[in-house]
Amino acid sequence: MKKILFAKPSITKKEIDYVNDAVKNGWGLNCYDYVHRFTDKLKNYFNSPYVWPTSSCHGALHIILMALGIGRNDEVIVPDMTWIGSVTPISWLGATPVFVDVLDDCLSIDPSKIEKAITKKTKAIIVVHPYGNVAKMDEIITIGKKYKIDIIEDAAEAIGSEYKNQKVGSIADFGVISLHGTKTLTSGEGGAIFCKRKDLVEKISIIESQGRKASRRIDFWVDEIGLKYKMSNIQAALGLAQFERADDLIKKKIQIFNWYRKNLESLSDIFLNPKPTWVKNCYWLPTIIFGKSWNFNLDKRNRLLNNLNKKDIAVRPIFYPVSSFSMYQDCPNNIVSQDIYKRGINLPSYFELTENDVKYVVDAIKKELVI
Repeated sequence: MKKILFAKPSITKKEIDYVNDAVKNGWGLNCYDYVHRFTDKLKNYFNSPYVWPTSSCHGALHIILMALGIGRNDEVIVPDMTWIGSVTPISWLGATPVFVDVLDDCLSIDPSKIEKAITKKTKAIIVVHPYGNVAKMDEIITIGKKYKIDIIEDAAEAIGSEYKNQKVGSIADFGVISLHGTKTLTSGEGGAIFCKRKDLVEKISIIESQGRKASRRIDFWVDEIGLKYKMSNIQAALGLAQFERADDLIKKKIQIFNWYRKNLESLSDIFLNPKPTWVKNCYWLPTIIFGKSWNFNLDKRNRLLNNLNKKDIAVRPIFYPVSSFSMYQDCPNNIVSQDIYKRGINLPSYFELTENDVKYVVDAIKKELVI
């Protein structure tokens, strides 16, 4: 029986050669060579003036929030349906996450609900582009400008997706990405910060450098409390090679999604990742949302997942509402987030998948659904 993995990066001779070079030669005076090259590549790819590669997306978000001075008695609006990594940096700083419901098509934060959640304590809005889908950025940025609230794009899952020909992560004043091994492009572990705000560049740079001002050039002198989320030269070498192959890797993700869409056409009342005319969806993870006629509940969803995984077909649930976790206050009024996770699954989407593999996965799903 064939084993279908959930996620796996595409590694070629280019990645191996770059990493080997970093391991052999990237020390001493050369210890940041690949970090600098990768930074330049990210600036060019995202058309972003200021970029800092980081050791994780969590860390990138933590640095931005800290640079914005967010702390106790502040509130940050976040979508309820996301990975907890979009939320925990808020808690680390002592601020309060305010969970807002998502749209039932693209699963991103609902702009109509954001404005209702704003209070005098609101200091930022984090927008997540889930599974490669794209949020309604114009509406959200308009809200941010109206209330003078900073917008941060969490494009961890959407490298390569575009909104009106702009790469997500670089549309708002601040953005972050993830380069985890499951993502479309990887540095093993890693992330990056994007910033358009020249007035905060020095602040971000000081925090990112553990509280040191570059202008002082005094060894081991620290000016303020900072953080350490630096990316290593070896990780940057891998990331650089991946971004040099970005177009081909994203094309393969789109091809895999199109195979799924073709093979799932016979199933009625299901919803796949949307692609409005103004969006390029990179389809990091193909997602099925089963419509109400399927009478899905959590038990039925879990049974489907467990049975497929037992057949060596690695499928996963979509995210639980973060507000449902014990460390946060439940938000029953977020009716989409509270309902849709029971009806959604993510499908395997690694680069070695063939069209026959996709058909095999879909046939197994149909069999479990007794189609």
